Amino acid sequence: MAISAKLVKELREKTGAGMMDCKKALTEADGDLDKAADLLREKGIAKAAKKADRVAAEGLAKTKIEGNVAVIAEVNSETDFVAKNEQFTSLIDDILSLLIKEKPANVEAALELNVDGTTLAEKINSAVAKIGEKISLRRFEVLEKADGDSFGEYIHMGGRIAVLSVLKGNDDEAARDIAMHVAAINPKYVNKDQVEASELEHEKEVLTQQALNEGKPEKIVEKMVQGRLNKFLEDICLVEQDFVKDPDQKVKQYLSGKGLEVETFVRYEVGEGMEKRQENFAEEVQAQMKK
Repeated sequence: MAISAKLVKELREKTGAGMMDCKKALTEADGDLDKAADLLREKGIAKAAKKADRVAAEGLAKTKIEGNVAVIAEVNSETDFVAKNEQFTSLIDDILSLLIKEKPANVEAALELNVDGTTLAEKINSAVAKIGEKISLRRFEVLEKADGDSFGEYIHMGGRIAVLSVLKGNDDEAARDIAMHVAAINPKYVNKDQVEASELEHEKEVLTQQALNEGKPEKIVEKMVQGRLNKFLEDICLVEQDFVKDPDQKVKQYLSGKGLEVETFVRYEVGEGMEKRQENFAEEVQAQMKK
């Protein structure tokens, strides 16, 4: 099949591999992006099967804590100028207060909540009319804790990244340290037990083929794969990572020394996973000239 330049570009962004290597892999995989990424990894050309961080939307991610309830939310705007607008930040604060009070199940339910005789959706639309940009509540999560546990919150780059953590045990400073670590390192899971068996099996298959392609003897491949699999788990599991404030110890050692455990965490990065609008000024001018 014909492989488009856009698909090659997407694979290149996803894997960091060269253009020709990406094109060959896509051809071999019949245009299947994920399969092509695996092929590149098996050949040792791509370091990891991470999706490209194509941060598109602007806006803010913020948190709010009230007693034993906390909320984290992302509200998007079209430009970073609006994200710094006082009306926009005030709107987010109002949304957070409403979410923490009503605890809706999802965004759709949140938008139907009553706000001074109107709905949250209408309140947001009113802000759009005043500010002049599209504004949307993209996602949120409400977390609750027991009396003896701790919330930690950390906001990075003025709201580009926001993290909420919940620790079993009473130590607000440690909970904030964990939230800061999550903001910096971006783990996917709390511990190994949360990793799906299918994800582990897929990674094992890729690592096995990678080792075989390197020409390693089959008798040592299994041992190599296990070592690399352990490293993979360290990369994605919070408690297995080197603690960002003290790299000489793991996060689990830091917590154990204080008699604490991580119950959960939520990390939002503004625009993650959203397609950024591509603008070409020269093409735009040419288009205008043709009119």
